[in-house]
This record gives sequence, structure tokens and C-alpha cells, in this order.
Amino acid sequence: MSAPSRSEPLAFREASGATRAAAPAAGHVARRGTGALLPSDLDPTVFDEGFLRQLERLGLLMKQPARGGLKGGRRSTKHGQSVEFSDYRDYALGDDLRQLDWNVYARLERLFVKLFVEEEDVTVTFLVDASPSMAFGRPEKLQFAKRAAAALGYIALAGEDRVVVSALTGRVARRQAALRGSGRVFRLLSLLSAIRPAEGATDLLAAVRHAGAMLSGRGVVVLISDLLDPAADRAVRELAAQGSELIVLHVLSPDELDPPLQGDLRLVDSETGEGVDVTADLATLDAYKARLVAWQDGLAAAASKRRASYAPVPSDLPLADLVFAELRRRRVVG
Repeated sequence: MSAPSRSEPLAFREASGATRAAAPAAGHVARRGTGALLPSDLDPTVFDEGFLRQLERLGLLMKQPARGGLKGGRRSTKHGQSVEFSDYRDYALGDDLRQLDWNVYARLERLFVKLFVEEEDVTVTFLVDASPSMAFGRPEKLQFAKRAAAALGYIALAGEDRVVVSALTGRVARRQAALRGSGRVFRLLSLLSAIRPAEGATDLLAAVRHAGAMLSGRGVVVLISDLLDPAADRAVRELAAQGSELIVLHVLSPDELDPPLQGDLRLVDSETGEGVDVTADLATLDAYKARLVAWQDGLAAAASKRRASYAPVPSDLPLADLVFAELRRRRVVG
């Protein structure tokens, strides 16, 4: 099901006479073992050392074995050198004699080569929607998106995966250099903190296509967006068709989920500046909520059909609840 167009209530950001929430003041994250401070608006109290240690116990779950490039921490579909035994196969001329199992030969008088699970890394790509609509909400949807990407990104770094952050703005995805290793968490926080809402309308489908063109190999793609775009369902379908495992975090603010509106209002689109006059009575709000549920159900069905994970989440959901409850329940992390 397509998302509501920007001429409908869900897509509008401000009621007449309402003011947008001010952005939280920037905080700082201390680099472990040094006195250096990194600017961050991700709330350093959330990312203290104890929370990071909890995240290290988790891993991003993949439905299929990895096909990475460098040695890493994930099972691959290939066989190679590892400490974890996988299977046997018949010896063939040219095989490494060191991999022969002489105990089996003593029993069966046949030569077998031992196979081991090849462990490889994958690339986890975070597509963070930085459209103007993401600046709405208390807390701001974009801030929630960056916090979620930081938490999941650290899980990936601790699991020896590569992490890439791309901000979706306008019609493009602004991709940053890949990071690898848990020690790069400070660089990850810095990259995410630098993402700011774009000016002007964002074409989500075009930006997603641009991001998809930069994907290489099979990995994990995490799209974090309010999906307030008429082509949102198509963007999800095309990302899922790229071959990577797709996780969609659909972020809406509490006011978008349950609008605190009443009376005659003029709602203004934060991206186009267009306005519409509405009367917010009980019937209108009930119809809005029914359409919202149908929209989310349609997105969930489209994601499920393509074996993608879809999680609708409010922007005021505590980060620990997101990671340790919601995403574990949906088998995104474990």
C-alpha cells in the first residue's frame, strides 16, 4: 500500500499556531583513555561504557550465511580455514595434505579432506533519512534515527563487520567511508552527529536508488525513515531486491501516531510549504488513525513478502527498549 500523499494529514508537520520543538543542545562523548571530546547530539549518557558492553553481547542476525570479503565473524557459504569443523569431502589430487583426516583413513582406508566454516565479514549500511520531515517530533525523529544507527552500528563493529553510513537527502545518498572494528565507534558517532535535516523536498525513491547503486556484495541494509513519501513502498521493494538483507525502522513521532489536534486548523507541509485547511474532530482523527494502521500494515506486508524486517517504532521509544526488546523480538538482533 502506498504512503499517504503529502496532501493528507499524516504528511503534515505543523498546525497553525504550533511551534516546532527546538533541537537538543549538543553534548559530548569522551574518548576512552584520553581527554579528547567528540561533539555529539546523540546523548552521551545513553552511550556510556556499560551500555556499549551490553551491545557487544548482541549480533545482527542474518537469515542467510554471509558472503563477505575479509576474515570476520560471520559464517560464510564457502569452505576454508577456521577452527570450526564443518564436513568432509573426498580427497582430490592437489588438495592440501595437511587437511587430510588420518584417523578416518585408518578406519575406512579412504582419504577425506576436512572442511571448516569460513568466517567472513559483511558490510552493514545505514541509510538515514535526513529529509526535513525527520526534524519533527519530541524527541526529533532524526535524533532517534541517529541513536538507533549508533547502537546497531556498534553491534556490527563489535562483530567485526564493516559499517557504512549514508544520509538520504534530496535525490542522493551521501555515503561516508566504511568503518571496521569496535574502536571506530567514536568515528561512527561523529559521522552520525554531523547529519542534519536537508533543505527542500527529498525524493526517497531516487535517494534509495542512488544508495543501492553504491552497494557491493551481499550484506545488511538498515533503512531508518519516517517513509513519508508517496513512493515509500516502492523504495522498500527496490532495496529488498538489491540482494542484501533489509531492515526497515519506520520512525514516527508520538504526535503523528496520535495527533493532539482539535478544531479548525491549517496544516503546513514542512518540505513543500503547501498548506491545507482541516477540521480536527473525532471522526477525522479516527479516520486518520485507521488510515495510518492500514498504511503500516501494507508496508509490513510488502517487507515480509521480500523477506525484509519491518519495525514501526515511535521516536520516544527508549533506545534500550528498541534494541533489547523490540528488535530482539523481531529477530533483528540476538
